[in-house]
Parts: sequence; C-alpha cells; structure tokens
Amino acid sequence: MVRSLWTAATGMLAQQTNLDTIANNLANVNTTGYKTEQNEFKSLLYQTIQTKTTSANGDEKPSSAQVGLGVRNASITSVFKEGNLIANDSDTAFAIDGKGFFAIRGSDGNTYYTRNGNFNFTTASNGGSMLATSDGEPVLDTEGNPIILSSVYTVSNITVTSDGTLCYPDGNNNPQSLGITIGVYQFSNPNGLERLSDSRYAQTAASGEPINEATNDNLDKSSVIQGYLEGSNVQVVDEMVNMITTQRAYELNSKAITASDEMLQQANNLR
Repeated sequence: MVRSLWTAATGMLAQQTNLDTIANNLANVNTTGYKTEQNEFKSLLYQTIQTKTTSANGDEKPSSAQVGLGVRNASITSVFKEGNLIANDSDTAFAIDGKGFFAIRGSDGNTYYTRNGNFNFTTASNGGSMLATSDGEPVLDTEGNPIILSSVYTVSNITVTSDGTLCYPDGNNNPQSLGITIGVYQFSNPNGLERLSDSRYAQTAASGEPINEATNDNLDKSSVIQGYLEGSNVQVVDEMVNMITTQRAYELNSKAITASDEMLQQANNLR
C-alpha cells in the first residue's frame, strides 16, 4: 500500500507539469510565431513480484507478475504546424510558408532562429538602415550577415519577393533586386531546438546544423510573405479539453492516495 502512495504521487507530479504546459500554451495564444507544446509521458520502473507464476495444476503461465511504479514526463515537444497568416500593415512584417526559420544575431553575438517575422528598419552604424527585430537585433541574410542598406534607399519602397530577395524600384518603378536575400534556414530535427523567450530557438546537437535553403536544393523551399505575420498555432478548444482531462487525472491520483491512506488506517486499527 505504501507503494501505491508513491505511485499516485508520481501521477500528480506528472499531471501538474502537464497543466503547466497547457497554461503556457494558453498564455501564448496571441504570441506571433509561437508553437504549441505538449507533454509526453513514460512509465517508471516495474517491480517484479514473481518471476514465474503457475496455475492450480502447476503449469507455468506465460506472464510474470510485475507492478508498475508510476509515471514521469519523458519530454515536452513542440508542434511545428503552421499557424494562421495574419495580415499586417507594416512593410517589414514577414511570414514563412514552409518549414523554415528566420535567423537573427542576438545581443550576445550568437545566432538564434525564429518564426516571428515582426521586423523593422533601424538606423545602422553606416548611417543607413538595418533590418532588425523589435528588440533591435539584426536579421541575417543567406550569408549570415546583417541586412544593412545604404542611406540612399527609402526603406518604405523596399519590397520582398517570395524567396526573400529585397528589391527596390528603378526609374520606371519596376522592382530590381538589391542582391540581398533574407536568410531562411531549416533543421533536420526542429524538436531538438532549445526553446527560448521571444519565440526564439537555439541550435543544439539534437537539432543538427542549420540548413541554408538558399544553398541546398534538396529541400522543400519555404516562401517569405510580406505584409503578413504567422499567428500562434495554439487551438484554444483543444487546450481546454486537455486541461479538463489533466484535472480529472490529477483528481484520480489524489483519490488513489486517499484510498491508500484509508487502507493503511484500517490495517493499523486491526486488533
């Protein structure tokens, strides 16, 4: 009976973590580029009570007697299904249609990846304009360099093609390529990325090296869509159902603890 107390306790701890994940999903329902997270569970060790069991006739049964010792959280994975495209009035709002990520240079000098394309042009060190995040971190091109334009360009006239190439109108108002392309990168295992704040991800050994879409033809290329942002892919109804299921599972485990306590009390009261 003591075993059942600890087993039910592991269930309560696991469901508490599950509820934490659901709460985080609901909190980010309007976060640009956010991806739904979900808990994965796995059973703990099994305790063998009998290695062999026999029938009344002494015949060996095909299975042994083992008791499970509970559950634990195996992982929290992200669902990288695309969110809805939301129209935006900004000329520097970009959404990705595909599996790619934008690359940004963090304040610590490291490269991070995001699906949040809510960018702006800010003043660069050369007096021109630099494409950056809302925090002022530079957006990188296909060569891993910040996207910096000369001061001769009026940034409101910049257009971006579906492959991320920046264009500027010529004398006849026809868009001409500036030779700069917004970098889009993919990962062989995006679930291996380390999740950070601000809808950013960091490369890890589990995610593998970033794959540059501009230099790799063996990929399904993504499209960059100007004037749109990718909304969160959180489904509120699904999260509410998951919350109810989690709450009921938590209650059942608490009742198992109560039942074990009552059985122990009955045993202690035996005369």
